[in-house]
Amino acid sequence: MAATSQLHVKICGLTEAAGVGAAAAAGARYVGFVFFPKSPRNVSFEQARALALSVPEGIAKVALTVDADDAMLAELLDRVPLDMLQLHGAESPDRVSDLRARFGLPVMKAVGVATADDLPALDRYGQVADQLLVDAKPQPGAVLPGGNGLSFDWRLIAGRRWACPWMLAGGLTPDNVAAAIRLTGARQLDVSSGVEAAPGRKDPALIARFIDAAQQAAAAPVIR
Repeated sequence: MAATSQLHVKICGLTEAAGVGAAAAAGARYVGFVFFPKSPRNVSFEQARALALSVPEGIAKVALTVDADDAMLAELLDRVPLDMLQLHGAESPDRVSDLRARFGLPVMKAVGVATADDLPALDRYGQVADQLLVDAKPQPGAVLPGGNGLSFDWRLIAGRRWACPWMLAGGLTPDNVAAAIRLTGARQLDVSSGVEAAPGRKDPALIARFIDAAQQAAAAPVIR
């Protein structure tokens, strides 16, 4: 069975207007802003508002948060025009459901994968989230829950599908994204460090290369 060629890319960890412009020009479907003080890609509400207001219509604006409480999320959504919440912490399935109902926005839940033992969590969260972000599981003791430039064994999720749409993340670059698509069948991709000149500073040329490579790989027929 040939896979569809439609593909969506999310450029995450944007901190500058130039990066937002490059993502839009290259054809990104989502842009992500990080609200986690320990991250080198963290932005203030004021920065995020200015960036979000520059995003062209039709591109979804995603807020990456880590175990944020209701007060923080309420203030964030009051001050920054956003389209989706991305939960990148230890939020439970019940918490995902609660936030969807409380704030009325789609919720993407990140789930870290290192071994087959991590896969059942994808099934659980797939029942309550609007989307899944299938990411590389951080190393023990890592400061950041994502954005570490690590990938996982993509063969673990080859041919798997869940109850909601999903996005592949973790260590993706312009050089390996075609292989990732071939091995997983992913039609949504999230990239951050793989298109950076420095942490938090996106490289327009790398963004363009990444999306072009992904689109070419997605356009090629994949036989299941």
